Amino acid sequence: MNEPRTWQVAADVEGRPAQRECAHLGEAREVSPSSTEGCEDCLRIGSTWVHLRECLICGHVGCCDSSPNRHASAHAHAESGHDLARSFEPGEEWAWCYADELLLMPA
Repeated sequence: MNEPRTWQVAADVEGRPAQRECAHLGEAREVSPSSTEGCEDCLRIGSTWVHLRECLICGHVGCCDSSPNRHASAHAHAESGHDLARSFEPGEEWAWCYADELLLMPA
């Protein structure tokens, strides 16, 4: 198995350079996506999504906060310790910490 990608804090929720660290960076794991077809929760209920996020703790693929159901955010808030998610969009290389509200970039 590959080592998980290393992330570093890039900005706060306002897009300003972060003046604090993310307390959850060490929790990221090498995961396998729970779905390659789209948001697993939207697929189950027959809904649509805008963009996809993958939980860096368990691999859950959910929809972004611009989507009607906000499944990625709901997953982060419902599952204790699942605070980190990365963009699951082709060509995008960033992650988000829901708990600390920090943008993360590959180190």
